[in-house]
Amino acid sequence: MSNEAPAGVFAVLKATPTPVRYLLGGVFVNQLGAFVQTFLLLYLTVRGVSVAAAGLCLVAYSVGAIFGTMLGGELTHRFGPRTTIVVAMIASAPLVASIPLLAHPSTFWPLAGVVALGGLATQAYRPAAAVLLSDQMPEEYQVMGFSMMRIALNIGAALAPLIAAGLILVDWDLLFWLDGATAAVYALLAFALLPKNVDVPPEEDEEPASTVDRKSAYATMVRDGKFLLYLGSMFVGTIVYAQFTVALPLQILADGHPEALYSAVLATSSIILIVTELKLTTYVTRWPPPLAAGLGHAVFAVGVAGWGLAAGSGTLVILSTVFFVSGLMISGPSMFAYPARFPARVKARYIGTQHTIIGLSSALGPVFGVLAWTWLGRGIWPLGGALGLVAGYFAWAAMKQKTAPVPAVETGTATEPVGGKA
Repeated sequence: MSNEAPAGVFAVLKATPTPVRYLLGGVFVNQLGAFVQTFLLLYLTVRGVSVAAAGLCLVAYSVGAIFGTMLGGELTHRFGPRTTIVVAMIASAPLVASIPLLAHPSTFWPLAGVVALGGLATQAYRPAAAVLLSDQMPEEYQVMGFSMMRIALNIGAALAPLIAAGLILVDWDLLFWLDGATAAVYALLAFALLPKNVDVPPEEDEEPASTVDRKSAYATMVRDGKFLLYLGSMFVGTIVYAQFTVALPLQILADGHPEALYSAVLATSSIILIVTELKLTTYVTRWPPPLAAGLGHAVFAVGVAGWGLAAGSGTLVILSTVFFVSGLMISGPSMFAYPARFPARVKARYIGTQHTIIGLSSALGPVFGVLAWTWLGRGIWPLGGALGLVAGYFAWAAMKQKTAPVPAVETGTATEPVGGKA
């Protein structure tokens, strides 16, 4: 990063382009109504759907989300971020809002289909939002930009359960109607406020983006060893991260702690992320990205392993959570900003693949957690810590300055380099 970049949070916020502010506002609004993944299982059982059928619907949503992120990357490449966000949210709104109409045991298959399509449409906007942020945010502030997006998501995620608690008291169906309404609002905001076309940086004006077809782009990605290491880091790290909501509550209850301790853990993590991440990121942006990614994963791994040593001590559970969240804040912005360093002609597809891997590992994380908890018990935590270190090594190796020849894209007439900017 540039040494001339302002160090203060407010200086960076002041330098943030208006389209990015609109984008972050839309992300926040959409996240306020993101109830499907959190409440679908409970809602369907309340409506008389069996637990097994409700679980299959949740799986259908996750599968749709995985394909949605890949589709979002492809649509962004072909039609641009603004169009992709608008189309994704317009499609998501009626799909999500119609879930209450199908939430009956007799309409399981139509319900599963709608939920799967809802997951696909809802998650398709994520690569587009990341591409738009990376294109609009000055390069020296991109890591801070992705940190701001994470905070917008986290604030929305923290407030959404409070909103849901009030809606449930009135009518469960309101959850999904509001979810659809926030998606529609996001579509309107994107259509009215986001730029139609994003200018390509001058150094990439001469690159024949239109000649890079999908097959060549993905074939190049497969040959890019450093990017595959990066994807491996995201996959392994997300599997471990999932245990925060899967194995940790099981451990807390097994140790005889009250359920309120887990609520305190969730509150602690949310407060730390929202209050301190931007300030911490102003320091992290001065570090080489490989150092931030590697060190962050190491701190994250200490927190995960610490949960295994915290038997009988709620204080140690909270302290380990502080390490866990601190590691996420150190590594997260640099990790999420990394695919934005690739040239514009392949960036959307690289970002789409990044989010697809995150979606896949998020879906597999609970399965891993339940099986590991069943077989290993408290042994899941040293295993999780070790996997966190593995993810950190992969990230460090992927993001360090390239010393090998840069992969290339076959354009039909020439072979052109594609690798990320050093």
